[in-house]
Amino acid sequence: MKKVPVIAIFDVGKTNKKLLLFDEQYKMVYEESRQLEEIKDEDDFPCDDVKALTQWLKDTFAALLKNDLYEIKGVNISGYGASLVYLDEHLNVSLPLYNYLKPYPVHLREKFYNTYGGESLFARQTASPVLGNLNSAMQLYRLKYDKPELFAQIKYALHLPQYLSFILTCKVCSDITSIGCHTNLWDFQKNAYHIWVKDEGIGNKLAPIMDSDEVFDNINGDITFGIGLHDSSAALIPYLISFTEPFLLLSTGTWCITFNPFNHEPLSDLELKQDCLCYLSFNGKPVKASRLFAGYEHEQQIKILAEHFDKPLDYYKTVQFDLRLYNIPEPLNTNSEKDTIDAMIGQSGFGKRDLALFASYEEAYHQFITDIVAQQIQSMNLVYTDRFIKRLFVDGGFSKNQIYMNLLAKAFPELEVYSASLPQASALGAALAIHKHWNSKPMPTDIFDLKLYSVTHDEKG
Repeated sequence: MKKVPVIAIFDVGKTNKKLLLFDEQYKMVYEESRQLEEIKDEDDFPCDDVKALTQWLKDTFAALLKNDLYEIKGVNISGYGASLVYLDEHLNVSLPLYNYLKPYPVHLREKFYNTYGGESLFARQTASPVLGNLNSAMQLYRLKYDKPELFAQIKYALHLPQYLSFILTCKVCSDITSIGCHTNLWDFQKNAYHIWVKDEGIGNKLAPIMDSDEVFDNINGDITFGIGLHDSSAALIPYLISFTEPFLLLSTGTWCITFNPFNHEPLSDLELKQDCLCYLSFNGKPVKASRLFAGYEHEQQIKILAEHFDKPLDYYKTVQFDLRLYNIPEPLNTNSEKDTIDAMIGQSGFGKRDLALFASYEEAYHQFITDIVAQQIQSMNLVYTDRFIKRLFVDGGFSKNQIYMNLLAKAFPELEVYSASLPQASALGAALAIHKHWNSKPMPTDIFDLKLYSVTHDEKG
Protein backbone atom coordinates (compact mmCIF):
# COMPACT_ATOMS: atom_id res chain seq x y z
CA MET A 1 0.00 0.00 0.00
CA LYS A 2 1.28 3.43 -0.95
CA LYS A 3 2.17 5.67 1.98
CA VAL A 4 0.21 8.90 2.49
CA PRO A 5 2.39 12.04 2.16
CA VAL A 6 2.09 14.08 5.37
CA ILE A 7 3.63 16.84 7.42
CA ALA A 8 4.31 16.09 11.09
CA ILE A 9 3.73 18.85 13.64
CA PHE A 10 4.90 18.65 17.22
CA ASP A 11 2.51 20.92 19.11
CA VAL A 12 3.93 21.45 22.59
CA GLY A 13 1.73 23.16 25.16
CA LYS A 14 2.18 23.57 28.88
CA THR A 15 -0.16 20.64 29.57
CA ASN A 16 -0.31 18.48 26.44
CA LYS A 17 2.53 17.48 24.13
CA LYS A 18 1.07 16.39 20.79
CA LEU A 19 2.08 14.86 17.51
CA LEU A 20 -0.27 15.63 14.62
CA LEU A 21 -0.08 14.57 10.99
CA PHE A 22 -1.72 16.56 8.17
CA ASP A 23 -2.13 15.31 4.62
CA GLU A 24 -1.59 17.45 1.52
CA GLN A 25 -5.14 18.87 1.84
CA TYR A 26 -4.36 19.78 5.48
CA LYS A 27 -6.81 17.30 6.87
CA MET A 28 -5.60 15.88 10.17
CA VAL A 29 -5.05 12.14 9.69
CA TYR A 30 -3.37 11.26 12.99
CA GLU A 31 -3.05 12.62 16.50
CA GLU A 32 -1.44 11.43 19.70
CA SER A 33 -1.04 13.30 22.98
CA ARG A 34 1.15 12.92 26.03
CA GLN A 35 1.37 14.62 29.40
CA LEU A 36 4.73 14.75 31.18
CA GLU A 37 5.28 15.06 34.90
CA GLU A 38 6.72 18.36 36.08
CA ILE A 39 9.93 18.52 38.09
CA LYS A 40 11.41 21.21 40.38
CA ASP A 41 14.11 23.74 39.53
CA GLU A 42 16.96 24.62 41.93
CA ASP A 43 14.61 26.93 43.83
CA ASP A 44 12.05 24.13 44.25
CA PHE A 45 9.61 25.76 41.79
CA PRO A 46 7.70 23.47 39.37
CA CYS A 47 8.86 23.43 35.75
CA ASP A 48 8.65 21.30 32.63
CA ASP A 49 11.13 18.42 32.52
CA VAL A 50 13.19 19.40 29.48
CA LYS A 51 15.07 16.07 29.44
CA ALA A 52 11.82 14.08 29.41
CA LEU A 53 10.43 16.40 26.72
CA THR A 54 13.57 15.89 24.63
CA GLN A 55 13.36 12.11 24.95
CA TRP A 56 9.63 12.11 24.08
CA LEU A 57 10.33 14.10 20.91
CA LYS A 58 13.19 11.85 19.83
CA ASP A 59 11.31 8.63 20.54
CA THR A 60 8.12 9.82 18.87
CA PHE A 61 9.96 10.95 15.75
CA ALA A 62 11.95 7.71 15.55
CA ALA A 63 8.73 5.68 15.76
CA LEU A 64 7.15 7.90 13.12
CA LEU A 65 9.94 7.18 10.64
CA LYS A 66 9.19 3.46 10.97
CA ASN A 67 5.46 3.89 10.37
CA ASP A 68 4.23 2.01 7.28
CA LEU A 69 1.21 4.26 6.66
CA TYR A 70 2.76 7.71 6.26
CA GLU A 71 5.51 9.28 4.20
CA ILE A 72 6.98 12.16 6.20
CA LYS A 73 7.61 15.07 3.83
CA GLY A 74 7.94 17.86 6.38
CA VAL A 75 8.20 18.56 10.10
CA ASN A 76 7.54 21.73 12.07
CA ILE A 77 7.03 22.82 15.66
CA SER A 78 4.36 24.86 17.44
CA GLY A 79 5.35 25.60 21.02
CA TYR A 80 4.40 27.79 23.92
CA GLY A 81 6.30 31.03 24.42
CA ALA A 82 8.00 32.89 27.26
CA SER A 83 10.34 29.94 27.80
CA LEU A 84 14.04 29.51 27.02
CA VAL A 85 16.23 26.42 26.86
CA TYR A 86 19.90 26.97 27.72
CA LEU A 87 22.69 25.12 25.90
CA ASP A 88 26.34 24.97 26.98
CA GLU A 89 29.39 25.04 24.71
CA HIS A 90 28.83 21.37 23.86
CA LEU A 91 25.21 22.17 22.92
CA ASN A 92 23.88 20.18 25.85
CA VAL A 93 21.04 21.46 28.04
CA SER A 94 22.67 23.15 31.03
CA LEU A 95 19.79 24.60 33.07
CA PRO A 96 16.13 23.88 33.85
CA LEU A 97 13.30 25.01 31.57
CA TYR A 98 12.20 27.71 34.00
CA ASN A 99 8.47 28.23 34.51
CA TYR A 100 7.22 31.62 33.33
CA LEU A 101 4.85 31.71 36.32
CA LYS A 102 7.77 31.76 38.76
CA PRO A 103 7.84 35.01 40.79
CA TYR A 104 10.45 37.51 39.61
CA PRO A 105 12.88 39.12 42.07
CA VAL A 106 11.68 42.65 42.88
CA HIS A 107 15.18 44.08 43.23
CA LEU A 108 16.13 42.93 39.71
CA ARG A 109 12.91 44.22 38.21
CA GLU A 110 13.58 47.65 39.73
CA LYS A 111 17.24 47.60 38.67
CA PHE A 112 16.35 46.70 35.09
CA TYR A 113 13.60 49.24 34.48
CA ASN A 114 15.46 52.03 36.31
CA THR A 115 18.43 51.41 34.01
CA TYR A 116 16.41 51.41 30.77
CA GLY A 117 14.05 54.36 31.08
CA GLY A 118 11.33 53.15 33.42
CA GLU A 119 8.50 50.64 33.06
CA SER A 120 6.20 52.84 31.00
CA LEU A 121 8.73 53.85 28.33
CA PHE A 122 10.30 50.43 28.07
CA ALA A 123 6.94 48.66 27.83
CA ARG A 124 5.90 50.95 24.96
CA GLN A 125 9.17 50.36 23.12
CA THR A 126 8.98 46.57 23.43
CA ALA A 127 5.16 46.26 23.28
CA SER A 128 5.45 44.12 26.41
CA PRO A 129 3.54 44.70 29.63
CA VAL A 130 5.67 44.27 32.74
CA LEU A 131 5.18 40.54 33.38
CA GLY A 132 8.30 39.27 35.16
CA ASN A 133 9.36 35.85 33.91
CA LEU A 134 6.63 35.99 31.25
CA ASN A 135 8.98 38.52 29.64
CA SER A 136 11.30 35.61 28.86
CA ALA A 137 14.46 37.65 28.32
CA MET A 138 14.18 38.72 31.95
CA GLN A 139 15.15 35.15 32.82
CA LEU A 140 18.54 35.78 31.21
CA TYR A 141 18.85 39.06 33.07
CA ARG A 142 18.12 37.28 36.35
CA LEU A 143 20.73 34.61 35.67
CA LYS A 144 23.35 37.23 34.81
CA TYR A 145 23.01 39.04 38.12
CA ASP A 146 21.80 36.35 40.54
CA LYS A 147 23.70 33.34 39.18
CA PRO A 148 26.60 34.67 37.09
CA GLU A 149 28.47 31.35 37.16
CA LEU A 150 25.48 29.65 35.46
CA PHE A 151 25.03 32.54 33.04
CA ALA A 152 28.67 32.18 31.96
CA GLN A 153 28.06 28.55 30.97
CA ILE A 154 25.35 29.47 28.45
CA LYS A 155 26.40 29.25 24.80
CA TYR A 156 22.89 29.67 23.36
CA ALA A 157 19.52 30.58 24.82
CA LEU A 158 16.93 29.11 22.43
CA HIS A 159 13.22 29.81 22.57
CA LEU A 160 11.38 26.56 23.21
CA PRO A 161 10.04 26.05 19.64
CA GLN A 162 13.54 26.55 18.22
CA TYR A 163 15.05 24.17 20.78
CA LEU A 164 12.56 21.50 19.72
CA SER A 165 13.58 22.06 16.11
CA PHE A 166 17.24 21.86 17.16
CA ILE A 167 16.66 18.40 18.67
CA LEU A 168 15.75 17.11 15.19
CA THR A 169 18.15 19.19 13.06
CA CYS A 170 21.15 20.03 15.31
CA LYS A 171 20.85 23.59 13.88
CA VAL A 172 20.44 26.63 16.17
CA CYS A 173 18.40 29.67 15.21
CA SER A 174 15.98 32.29 16.52
CA ASP A 175 12.52 33.00 15.12
CA ILE A 176 10.74 36.33 14.98
CA THR A 177 7.40 35.01 16.31
CA SER A 178 9.09 33.80 19.49
CA ILE A 179 11.19 36.95 19.84
CA GLY A 180 8.09 39.10 19.38
CA CYS A 181 5.86 37.56 22.07
CA HIS A 182 6.24 39.86 25.11
CA THR A 183 9.88 38.86 25.61
CA ASN A 184 11.30 42.38 26.26
CA LEU A 185 13.79 41.64 23.46
CA TRP A 186 12.34 43.45 20.47
CA ASP A 187 12.14 47.22 19.98
CA PHE A 188 8.96 47.55 17.93
CA GLN A 189 9.72 51.19 17.17
CA LYS A 190 13.13 50.38 15.65
CA ASN A 191 12.24 46.90 14.35
CA ALA A 192 15.38 45.45 15.91
CA TYR A 193 16.65 44.07 19.18
CA HIS A 194 16.34 46.60 22.00
CA ILE A 195 19.60 48.33 22.94
CA TRP A 196 19.71 46.57 26.32
CA VAL A 197 20.25 43.23 24.58
CA LYS A 198 23.68 44.42 23.41
CA ASP A 199 24.49 46.43 26.53
CA GLU A 200 23.97 43.44 28.82
CA GLY A 201 25.75 40.92 26.61
CA ILE A 202 22.52 39.03 25.98
CA GLY A 203 22.78 39.21 22.19
CA ASN A 204 25.90 37.04 22.23
CA LYS A 205 23.80 34.16 23.55
CA LEU A 206 20.98 34.45 21.00
CA ALA A 207 21.15 32.39 17.81
CA PRO A 208 20.86 34.06 14.38
CA ILE A 209 17.35 35.05 13.29
CA MET A 210 15.81 33.07 10.44
CA ASP A 211 12.57 33.74 8.60
CA SER A 212 9.59 31.79 9.92
CA ASP A 213 9.11 30.01 6.58
CA GLU A 214 12.74 28.94 6.23
CA VAL A 215 13.63 25.27 6.52
CA PHE A 216 16.44 22.81 7.03
CA ASP A 217 16.77 19.63 4.95
CA ASN A 218 17.89 16.30 6.32
CA ILE A 219 20.88 14.46 4.90
CA ASN A 220 18.90 12.74 2.15
CA GLY A 221 16.86 15.83 1.36
CA ASP A 222 13.57 13.95 1.59
CA ILE A 223 12.31 15.59 4.80
CA THR A 224 12.03 19.32 5.32
CA PHE A 225 12.28 20.72 8.86
CA GLY A 226 10.80 24.04 9.90
CA ILE A 227 12.47 26.21 12.53
CA GLY A 228 9.44 26.29 14.85
CA LEU A 229 6.84 28.93 15.70
CA HIS A 230 5.32 30.50 18.80
CA ASP A 231 1.90 28.85 19.14
CA SER A 232 -0.23 32.03 19.39
CA SER A 233 1.36 33.47 16.26
CA ALA A 234 1.03 30.12 14.48
CA ALA A 235 -2.71 30.02 15.25
CA LEU A 236 -3.16 33.29 13.37
CA ILE A 237 -1.55 32.01 10.15
CA PRO A 238 -4.60 30.13 8.72
CA TYR A 239 -6.65 33.35 9.02
CA LEU A 240 -3.99 35.60 7.49
CA ILE A 241 -3.63 33.18 4.57
CA SER A 242 -7.37 32.64 4.03
CA PHE A 243 -8.85 36.13 4.48
CA THR A 244 -7.69 39.32 2.79
CA GLU A 245 -10.36 41.66 4.19
CA PRO A 246 -9.61 43.10 7.66
CA PHE A 247 -10.85 40.99 10.58
CA LEU A 248 -10.52 40.41 14.29
CA LEU A 249 -9.65 37.01 15.73
CA LEU A 250 -10.75 36.13 19.25
CA SER A 251 -8.83 32.99 20.22
CA THR A 252 -10.39 31.53 23.35
CA GLY A 253 -8.86 29.14 25.84
CA THR A 254 -7.29 29.66 29.25
CA TRP A 255 -6.46 33.10 27.90
CA CYS A 256 -8.90 34.79 25.53
CA ILE A 257 -6.74 36.78 23.14
CA THR A 258 -8.15 39.29 20.65
CA PHE A 259 -5.82 39.76 17.68
CA ASN A 260 -6.06 42.75 15.36
CA PRO A 261 -3.47 42.38 12.57
CA PHE A 262 -4.76 45.65 11.03
CA ASN A 263 -4.27 47.98 14.01
CA HIS A 264 -0.82 49.55 13.71
CA GLU A 265 -1.15 52.27 16.36
CA PRO A 266 1.56 52.20 19.07
CA LEU A 267 0.46 50.84 22.42
CA SER A 268 -0.58 53.45 24.95
CA ASP A 269 0.22 53.38 28.67
CA LEU A 270 -3.43 52.57 29.42
CA GLU A 271 -3.47 49.68 26.95
CA LEU A 272 -0.30 48.24 28.45
CA LYS A 273 -1.76 48.50 31.96
CA GLN A 274 -4.78 46.54 30.71
CA ASP A 275 -2.50 43.75 29.46
CA CYS A 276 -2.43 44.70 25.79
CA LEU A 277 0.68 43.76 23.87
CA CYS A 278 1.99 43.20 20.37
CA TYR A 279 3.01 39.95 18.78
CA LEU A 280 5.08 39.61 15.64
CA SER A 281 3.36 37.60 12.92
CA PHE A 282 5.16 34.96 10.88
CA ASN A 283 5.86 37.62 8.24
CA GLY A 284 7.37 39.97 10.83
CA LYS A 285 4.49 42.45 11.13
CA PRO A 286 3.19 43.70 14.50
CA VAL A 287 -0.16 42.32 15.62
CA LYS A 288 -1.88 44.24 18.41
CA ALA A 289 -3.59 42.00 20.93
CA SER A 290 -5.52 42.19 24.18
CA ARG A 291 -5.72 39.35 26.70
CA LEU A 292 -8.32 38.22 29.18
CA PHE A 293 -7.99 35.38 31.70
CA ALA A 294 -11.60 34.30 31.10
CA GLY A 295 -11.02 30.64 30.31
CA TYR A 296 -9.32 30.11 33.62
CA GLU A 297 -12.20 31.81 35.45
CA HIS A 298 -14.68 29.58 33.59
CA GLU A 299 -12.83 26.48 34.80
CA GLN A 300 -13.11 27.67 38.39
CA GLN A 301 -16.72 28.89 38.31
CA ILE A 302 -18.24 25.76 36.74
CA LYS A 303 -16.89 23.80 39.73
CA ILE A 304 -18.62 26.21 42.11
CA LEU A 305 -21.88 26.16 40.14
CA ALA A 306 -21.90 22.36 39.89
CA GLU A 307 -21.46 22.01 43.64
CA HIS A 308 -24.05 24.69 44.53
CA PHE A 309 -26.76 23.32 42.23
CA ASP A 310 -25.78 19.66 42.63
CA LYS A 311 -25.07 19.12 38.93
CA PRO A 312 -22.33 17.28 37.03
CA LEU A 313 -19.19 19.30 36.35
CA ASP A 314 -19.89 19.46 32.60
CA TYR A 315 -23.59 20.35 33.00
CA TYR A 316 -22.92 23.76 31.45
CA LYS A 317 -22.60 22.05 28.07
CA THR A 318 -26.33 21.24 28.16
CA VAL A 319 -27.46 24.82 28.81
CA GLN A 320 -29.11 26.37 25.74
CA PHE A 321 -29.23 30.10 25.09
CA ASP A 322 -32.48 31.56 26.45
CA LEU A 323 -33.11 35.25 25.85
CA ARG A 324 -35.47 35.33 28.84
CA LEU A 325 -32.56 34.52 31.16
CA TYR A 326 -30.27 37.13 29.68
CA ASN A 327 -29.03 39.85 32.03
CA ILE A 328 -30.77 38.67 35.24
CA PRO A 329 -29.96 40.38 37.60
CA GLU A 330 -28.41 43.67 36.47
CA PRO A 331 -24.65 43.63 35.82
CA LEU A 332 -22.52 44.77 38.73
CA ASN A 333 -21.15 48.29 38.54
CA THR A 334 -17.54 48.07 37.34
CA ASN A 335 -17.09 51.57 36.02
CA SER A 336 -14.43 52.84 38.39
CA GLU A 337 -11.03 53.59 36.91
CA LYS A 338 -9.35 50.91 39.04
CA ASP A 339 -11.85 48.26 38.00
CA THR A 340 -11.39 49.22 34.36
CA ILE A 341 -7.60 48.99 34.54
CA ASP A 342 -7.65 45.71 36.48
CA ALA A 343 -10.47 44.18 34.44
CA MET A 344 -8.37 42.42 31.84
CA ILE A 345 -6.13 40.56 34.27
CA GLY A 346 -8.66 40.06 37.07
CA GLN A 347 -11.91 38.15 37.22
CA SER A 348 -15.37 39.26 36.12
CA GLY A 349 -17.95 40.47 38.62
CA PHE A 350 -19.68 37.10 38.85
CA GLY A 351 -17.61 35.91 41.80
CA LYS A 352 -19.15 38.70 43.90
CA ARG A 353 -22.70 37.55 43.22
CA ASP A 354 -24.85 35.64 45.72
CA LEU A 355 -25.75 32.30 44.10
CA ALA A 356 -28.78 32.05 46.39
CA LEU A 357 -30.42 34.76 44.25
CA PHE A 358 -30.57 32.44 41.23
CA ALA A 359 -33.48 30.03 40.83
CA SER A 360 -31.57 27.53 38.70
CA TYR A 361 -28.20 26.56 37.31
CA GLU A 362 -29.35 27.80 33.91
CA GLU A 363 -30.14 31.27 35.25
CA ALA A 364 -26.85 31.50 37.14
CA TYR A 365 -24.84 30.27 34.15
CA HIS A 366 -26.47 32.81 31.84
CA GLN A 367 -25.47 35.53 34.27
CA PHE A 368 -21.94 34.21 34.53
CA ILE A 369 -21.46 34.24 30.76
CA THR A 370 -23.08 37.70 30.65
CA ASP A 371 -20.45 38.93 33.10
CA ILE A 372 -17.66 37.25 31.13
CA VAL A 373 -18.88 38.79 27.87
CA ALA A 374 -19.15 42.24 29.49
CA GLN A 375 -15.48 41.94 30.38
CA GLN A 376 -14.65 40.54 26.94
CA ILE A 377 -16.26 43.58 25.31
CA GLN A 378 -13.94 45.84 27.30
CA SER A 379 -10.94 43.74 26.30
CA MET A 380 -11.87 43.59 22.63
CA ASN A 381 -12.54 47.32 22.39
CA LEU A 382 -8.94 47.98 23.39
CA VAL A 383 -7.78 46.77 19.97
CA TYR A 384 -11.01 47.18 17.97
CA THR A 385 -10.53 50.87 17.26
CA ASP A 386 -10.62 50.75 13.46
CA ARG A 387 -14.30 50.39 12.72
CA PHE A 388 -13.81 49.50 9.06
CA ILE A 389 -13.41 45.90 10.23
CA LYS A 390 -16.54 43.90 9.47
CA ARG A 391 -15.81 40.37 10.67
CA LEU A 392 -14.96 38.74 13.98
CA PHE A 393 -13.81 35.12 14.08
CA VAL A 394 -13.99 33.26 17.39
CA ASP A 395 -12.16 29.98 17.81
CA GLY A 396 -11.35 27.74 20.75
CA GLY A 397 -13.53 26.63 23.65
CA PHE A 398 -15.93 29.58 23.90
CA SER A 399 -16.69 29.40 20.16
CA LYS A 400 -18.79 26.29 20.97
CA ASN A 401 -20.71 28.09 23.75
CA GLN A 402 -24.10 29.25 22.39
CA ILE A 403 -24.69 31.75 25.17
CA TYR A 404 -21.26 33.33 24.76
CA MET A 405 -21.52 33.55 20.98
CA ASN A 406 -25.06 34.96 20.95
CA LEU A 407 -24.24 37.61 23.54
CA LEU A 408 -21.08 38.57 21.68
CA ALA A 409 -23.08 38.98 18.46
CA LYS A 410 -25.62 41.16 20.29
CA ALA A 411 -22.80 43.32 21.65
CA PHE A 412 -21.31 43.93 18.19
CA PRO A 413 -24.26 44.14 15.76
CA GLU A 414 -22.08 45.94 13.21
CA LEU A 415 -19.84 42.86 12.89
CA GLU A 416 -20.37 39.51 11.25
CA VAL A 417 -19.57 37.26 14.21
CA TYR A 418 -18.46 33.74 13.27
CA SER A 419 -17.59 30.73 15.34
CA ALA A 420 -14.67 29.18 13.51
CA SER A 421 -14.21 25.47 13.84
CA LEU A 422 -10.54 24.97 13.14
CA PRO A 423 -9.16 22.05 15.12
CA GLN A 424 -5.53 22.41 16.17
CA ALA A 425 -5.10 25.91 14.74
CA SER A 426 -1.55 26.33 16.06
CA ALA A 427 -0.39 23.05 14.53
CA LEU A 428 -2.15 23.81 11.27
CA GLY A 429 -0.52 27.24 11.14
CA ALA A 430 2.91 25.70 11.63
CA ALA A 431 2.20 23.33 8.74
CA LEU A 432 0.97 26.10 6.45
CA ALA A 433 4.02 28.26 7.24
CA ILE A 434 6.29 25.93 5.27
CA HIS A 435 3.72 24.84 2.66
CA LYS A 436 5.92 25.69 -0.33
CA HIS A 437 8.75 23.49 0.94
CA TRP A 438 6.87 20.21 1.36
CA ASN A 439 3.57 20.40 -0.54
CA SER A 440 3.27 20.82 -4.31
CA LYS A 441 -0.51 21.14 -4.21
CA PRO A 442 -2.26 24.55 -4.07
CA MET A 443 -2.96 26.16 -0.71
CA PRO A 444 -6.36 24.90 0.52
CA THR A 445 -9.41 27.16 0.51
CA ASP A 446 -11.78 25.11 2.65
CA ILE A 447 -10.01 24.64 5.97
CA PHE A 448 -12.64 26.50 8.00
CA ASP A 449 -16.09 25.52 9.21
CA LEU A 450 -17.77 28.86 9.91
CA LYS A 451 -21.09 29.52 11.66
CA LEU A 452 -22.56 33.01 11.50
CA TYR A 453 -24.19 34.53 14.57
CA SER A 454 -26.27 37.68 14.15
CA VAL A 455 -28.84 39.70 16.09
CA THR A 456 -31.61 38.27 13.91
CA HIS A 457 -30.33 34.75 14.50
CA ASP A 458 -30.20 35.39 18.25
CA GLU A 459 -33.73 36.63 18.58
CA LYS A 460 -35.10 33.71 16.63
CA GLY A 461 -33.30 31.45 19.10
